[in-house]
Amino acid sequence: MATDQYSLAGDFYLHPTPAGAYFAASRPSREPARQFLQRLLGEAQTPHLTVGLVQSWMGMGQADALEFIFRLQSTGLIQGLPVPVSVPPDSIEALLPPLLAQLAEDGRALLADQRGLYLGTAGFAHETAEELAALGADLARVHERHAQLLHGNLRLRGDGWGLIGASGASDLGFWPLYLGNEYFILILTGAPRFNQEAFTTLMWTLGVRYGTTV
Repeated sequence: MATDQYSLAGDFYLHPTPAGAYFAASRPSREPARQFLQRLLGEAQTPHLTVGLVQSWMGMGQADALEFIFRLQSTGLIQGLPVPVSVPPDSIEALLPPLLAQLAEDGRALLADQRGLYLGTAGFAHETAEELAALGADLARVHERHAQLLHGNLRLRGDGWGLIGASGASDLGFWPLYLGNEYFILILTGAPRFNQEAFTTLMWTLGVRYGTTV
């Protein structure tokens, strides 16, 4: 396919979709798409989409930059907004509970850091949240230790760990999320709702605070 057929249509501001936010943070690898999306999540305001922006961020020529944006859009990882939007100004402590509640089937969720300390919770008592956060950190270390087996040798596509009932449904799930040099563990009861804009907002908030723009 000739690259000279790609061009930007319209005047838009670039923002990850929920799928793009998940793809960006689901693994620590840094192939170009993840690198770009992580950079995007680190911006406090949605940037104006131009070829020059992509060239500057990714070190690409004009044709490659246009094709790169086309690929991200066609796979549903980015979206164009008609006006610029800024990351919510509230503190992360205030933002987390309502965002987390939207991501779990029954509203119970928490976010922990790599040390096993929970940063925010919705629906869990303090003592339970502390214990779940510690468990999540343990599982994240197991996941990292065996990542080559799971994603390399077995070529498994999943990234989360869960307590699975006899029906095959997850009662409790753990998802490692990587932003910059940090990683977090998102813990949810029931089926996850990562297709919500609340998930993008969560990743964006974490990306601005903890991610990198290099």
